[in-house]
Amino acid sequence: METALSKNGVLIRLPDERWVHLTEGHSEMAGRYSDVLETIESPDAVYSGNSGELLAVKEIQTDKYIVVVYKKISVKDGSVITAFQSSRKRSLRGEPKYGSGRNR
Repeated sequence: METALSKNGVLIRLPDERWVHLTEGHSEMAGRYSDVLETIESPDAVYSGNSGELLAVKEIQTDKYIVVVYKKISVKDGSVITAFQSSRKRSLRGEPKYGSGRNR
């Protein structure tokens, strides 16, 4: 199990069983383990989800993004829910909690 420190200072866990489940549902994420952790630690922007989760977004190519959805469980602990690639940044609503939300 690996961890990454989020922008709000919470250690986010990515357990091996979650990674297996995630890549079974999102085969495009196979081989992107390090990118998922990097997206948590150094996102271009972080958005609030509808159910208390956070969405960290990082552009990996022009108009291609990794989105990592994670939940803060306590002030020191959190866990990845899912991650996926998207070419549609516009589907993220509202102002980002962290970052500009603009492409770099």
